[in-house]
Amino acid sequence: MYKSINLSLFILLLPFLAISQNSNDYNKKIDNLLSQMTIEQKIGQLALRGTSSRVKGGLSEEFKQMIREGEAGAILNVMKAEQMAELQKIALEESEHGIPLIFARDVIHGFKTIFPIPLGLAASWDSSTAYDCARVSSIEASSIGIRWTFAPMLDISRDSRWGRIAESPGEDPLLASVLAKAYIDGFQNEFKDNTSLLACAKHFMGYGAAEGGRDYNTVYMNEALMRNIYLPPFKAAIEAGALTVMSSFNEYNGVPASASTFLLKEVLRDDLAFDGFVVSDWNSLTETIPHGYARDERHAAELAFKAGLDMEMTSRAYENHLKTLLENGTIQMADLDIMVANILRTKLRMGLFDAPIPKDNSATLYYKNAHLEKAKEAAIKSMVLLKNKNDILPLNSSKKIALIGPLADAPHDQLGTWTFDGEKEHTITPAHYFQEKTDQISFAPGLTFSRDRSTHGYADALNKAKASDLIIFIGGEEAILSGEAHSRANIALPGKQEELLKELKSTGKPIVLVIMAGRPISLTNIESYADAILMAWHPGTMGGPALYDVLTGIREPEGRLPVTWPKSAGQSPLYYNQKNTGRPADSTSFVQMYDIPLGAWQSSLGNNSHYLDDGFTPHYPFGYGLNYSSFIYSELDLSTNKISQSDSLVVSIKLTNTGNRQSTDLVQLYIQDVVGSITRPVKELKDFQHIKLDAKTDTEVKFVIYPDQLTFYNNDGEKCLESGMFNIWIGPNSASGLKSSFELFD
Repeated sequence: MYKSINLSLFILLLPFLAISQNSNDYNKKIDNLLSQMTIEQKIGQLALRGTSSRVKGGLSEEFKQMIREGEAGAILNVMKAEQMAELQKIALEESEHGIPLIFARDVIHGFKTIFPIPLGLAASWDSSTAYDCARVSSIEASSIGIRWTFAPMLDISRDSRWGRIAESPGEDPLLASVLAKAYIDGFQNEFKDNTSLLACAKHFMGYGAAEGGRDYNTVYMNEALMRNIYLPPFKAAIEAGALTVMSSFNEYNGVPASASTFLLKEVLRDDLAFDGFVVSDWNSLTETIPHGYARDERHAAELAFKAGLDMEMTSRAYENHLKTLLENGTIQMADLDIMVANILRTKLRMGLFDAPIPKDNSATLYYKNAHLEKAKEAAIKSMVLLKNKNDILPLNSSKKIALIGPLADAPHDQLGTWTFDGEKEHTITPAHYFQEKTDQISFAPGLTFSRDRSTHGYADALNKAKASDLIIFIGGEEAILSGEAHSRANIALPGKQEELLKELKSTGKPIVLVIMAGRPISLTNIESYADAILMAWHPGTMGGPALYDVLTGIREPEGRLPVTWPKSAGQSPLYYNQKNTGRPADSTSFVQMYDIPLGAWQSSLGNNSHYLDDGFTPHYPFGYGLNYSSFIYSELDLSTNKISQSDSLVVSIKLTNTGNRQSTDLVQLYIQDVVGSITRPVKELKDFQHIKLDAKTDTEVKFVIYPDQLTFYNNDGEKCLESGMFNIWIGPNSASGLKSSFELFD
């Protein structure tokens, strides 16, 4: 018995012993390399060299010589497999220490097979969808030698004006954390083989809170907000094994993030126990100079180095100045060795020393049927049905349809932002696919692109609309109108789209509005024109087939909003987990601007915290989305109404599908800490479940609430669990549901 127990224990410990052995082996190799490397070679490991995303030309002899001299640790945007293989061979065979290079590329939501934009993937509320995107991206990109991607972007985003909301996981820290783990698992795949990509959690920290939704801008954030809202997705990514983190462009409380000791050492290294390496964003190290934090390039190098920035992307402050800073004692060799060790350890962990060159440089891995099916499934799961008046959807197959709009046949723009390697020739657009599937379709774009301000295409579109039974209008934004450096002050449909919709409405034919965009679009002026509204985001390569299946009812739209949808840009930033304020707005206090009496006495008019014109509610709340059936929530029950700080409680509801078809609902659990040592949000998402039910059936849905879900960080960065009353809701979105309460006691 004694031997059996010990044998069992040994078997259980085997994975941990292997990790420990690997760590020891890694440390020996790292120490051996460090003892032999020159200062210049060490500094070289801190350099991410490369060109712009639009790659041209061949490799210069100067570039090759840089590799021979060990003056680069990683290479960005070299995209030909033969060039990567050549450079890697030079690094392995002609450089003094044979340290392999990491080849990097922005592979954000697909390499060749393009999935929906990340905000669309977040609308799936589904970890398997995020995983599939990352895994397919890795398989395709690694086939030519790419082994590092600058994804996932984990910036919580509360402002639809911000261009990079398109790349974000949305506004909620729990949903973002679930997706973060899935992305890391999919990209890195535990480095089981050389199809794995090194993931990079970005941007650290607070980038999504930039003032006014303007890219690269200022962020001021107290510690409680940072730790409760913006930090959790990064924590989840690091716990999932993310080995690289990218610092942010923005300044954080007066200090550029790429030179912030607080962020890169105290929070990232000390609190999150991160032991991979940190890379700057593109030139963000030297941008500390225009920020007004560094005097010059040498000072910028010193500040970033001391803050713990391991690798510099494209700029050359480290190359130009670290040796001098070492020689005059401004920085220390021991710290340089730590940075180099972080990079070497990562290369060892990802198996780069063992398999530096891919075995299969084959384009046959692109656009495989299995990859395309996963991309289609992701697009279906991401689509959010916002309106369906009189159940106009799914479409009646006997209807004559006029397909109109600038995004109906836009193969490039359908792919969305940050798709450097996507090929529009492989995009299947709605116009192409619908016309292939049915002869009941007539197509006229009306506008040639989303910003088109010409009316020359109106006549053809209106003629086809009048000859049809129903209009499908596919509008939105071109891909270039969202993403990095593409913030908008006005988030309405650009160009003449609203005017064209008004003209189409005058035909009297019902309109199904499909939006392809990188952000929520203001619908205030046009919502009444549409009988149904479907948000398709930028759906990627398979957007056409996915949209056909959803509109015709082969599949249901399964998405739910990962962000609050504002009525106008003026409501931004807007998010569901807001604070209550001392004068919370509600329907009894709201007085609309046009209802104010003429000559009214100058006072608060009984109004509370809201806008006189847009009010206090969004157009659509976080978590919102319709399907082709209907669900009723009833019989909310708590196993107890009082728990201690070491207990848990079970909360359940009865969910009934009252419709005539099988359907899936996203059941969401929200909690409010009513009174806290710092003010708490009006509600916070704590759990969710996808529940599929047959028509006319019901089921019990249960959640378990643990005390750790009730914790928060205070203004001193301390984690708190405080006794008191908690409200709880279970429902289909953040604005509705059944409510109860319970008490937590010491």
